[in-house]
Amino acid sequence: MSDPLPRLALSLVVVAHDAGKELADCLSSAGFAAETIVVDSGSRDDTVEIARRFGARVVAQPWLGYGPQKNFAVKQAAHDWVLCLDADERVSPALERSIREAMSAPRQAAYAMPRRNRFLGRWLAHGEGYPDWQVRLFDRRHARWSEDVVHEHVVAEGSVGRLAGDLLHASAESLDRYLAKQNRYTTLQAEAMHARGERSSSFRLVVSPPARFLRFYVFRAGFLDGVAGLVHIAVGAFASFLKHAKLRALERGDGSRTESARASPSASSAPERSHR
Repeated sequence: MSDPLPRLALSLVVVAHDAGKELADCLSSAGFAAETIVVDSGSRDDTVEIARRFGARVVAQPWLGYGPQKNFAVKQAAHDWVLCLDADERVSPALERSIREAMSAPRQAAYAMPRRNRFLGRWLAHGEGYPDWQVRLFDRRHARWSEDVVHEHVVAEGSVGRLAGDLLHASAESLDRYLAKQNRYTTLQAEAMHARGERSSSFRLVVSPPARFLRFYVFRAGFLDGVAGLVHIAVGAFASFLKHAKLRALERGDGSRTESARASPSASSAPERSHR
């Protein structure tokens, strides 16, 4: 029997909230990391117990917003190289091999990986569901999460490398929950745009949704993903409409921050995060 591969000198960092149903698979898929950090924002299920069962160091932190929460989590790591995952994401064997190869002699400060999203029980292979490139492996001395409260992303110094192998986003949430997230995220998006001084536009309100649908359903072959692909892209197009409509409402003094947008979310990084 061959010796097990050594663990890598990097920290696995996960932000979590009521992620008990998903966390075990996430942590076991990245057992190659020398350290595991789970930052919990007040879970009421068994998230903390599961994290400790896998040897993770658990840090309690009330929700700060997506970007600030992840930056806080990265600062807790013992290693400068970090792998940031959400609780419903899994590292595929092919991606683990790619990470090991990159870490043997890092040539970039950050690496992106193709994320494959599961939606309505189907693994998407086209449209905006794949490849959904995500920067998740980086040297925190030269990269960090943006401070955005929604649609956070890693900002790196210099070019970003790309890894082979899929990051599996194994979300099993219902369509109702998915739509509720869309509503919450579009509220946060509109508020952020309003705070930056962006103005609504009738042109963007009318043109953005069908343009988004054509881009992903036709030109990026989302139609090949069947009904799941159709629904995924249609919801994304409607989210684009909602974002601009809510921005207009804020400009006219008709919008206010909803309780759902203010609440701490689950730890999942759902596909709708790409709806910009």
